[in-house]
Amino acid sequence: MGIIERKEREKIEKRLLILEAAKQIFIEEGFEKASIRAISDRIEYSPATIYLYFKDKNELLFAIHELGFEKLLAEMSSAIDGIEDPIEQLRKRGYAYMKFAFENPEMYDLMFIQNAPIDTLKNQEVWSCGEQNFTLLCETIQSCIDANLIRIKDLNVAAMSIWSFMHGLVSLRIRNRFNKFNGDVDVHELMIQTLETMIAIVKV
Repeated sequence: MGIIERKEREKIEKRLLILEAAKQIFIEEGFEKASIRAISDRIEYSPATIYLYFKDKNELLFAIHELGFEKLLAEMSSAIDGIEDPIEQLRKRGYAYMKFAFENPEMYDLMFIQNAPIDTLKNQEVWSCGEQNFTLLCETIQSCIDANLIRIKDLNVAAMSIWSFMHGLVSLRIRNRFNKFNGDVDVHELMIQTLETMIAIVKV
């Protein structure tokens, strides 16, 4: 490996190390309380080094945001491999969305509940991963509309209704709002049945 290639690899590794440290600080302390100094102390870098890669906390959180969406995109794409029926695609995407949220609750919180990345998003020409995830959902819903399989005929209304439903459902779960059942209810089965009910409501 040449000097240029080695330096580029080291640069990538350093960037990922900063992102991992920032993610942990944001999770532990919350975005508002976190600081570049705390992140730099965690990995024993100077704040100036971090500023070589990211201009502020918002940009750091946005980069973490994108890593999460890359993972979600991969899981949402693989969930429908070989499936032709649009309703079944919608169901499998719902299951994949829940699985991602439950396996990565802190990342989901940073991706969908924290406000900060949106400030940076306004200055981005392309929000590639976030847009690709939403496009996948819209493609499945449009297939359902074209085949007259769902009641809602406006793509934007259907997409926002379904996404809002799923976001609310998983947010309640990862924020432990289902603890009220005190073991009397199988929460996992409740989630599945709730998703099935949503599909039944929108189906023709």
